[in-house]
Amino acid sequence: MQAGEVRDLTTDELKDKLLQLKKEQFNLRFQRASGQLEKTNRIGEVRKDIARIKTVLGQRAGADAS
Repeated sequence: MQAGEVRDLTTDELKDKLLQLKKEQFNLRFQRASGQLEKTNRIGEVRKDIARIKTVLGQRAGADAS
């Protein structure tokens, strides 16, 4: 997910996507611990997507407070 794609989503959509990504991250950690994880690079992708979403949500919260 690119940063431009994240900015195009509404705040509610971002919150839903964030929840979905956190669940995926949880499942990926379990797969890694049990040795079933095949796409190890997906962990990094999910972490970066979570960070992008949190950044955009923080920017929007800051803009609303001003």
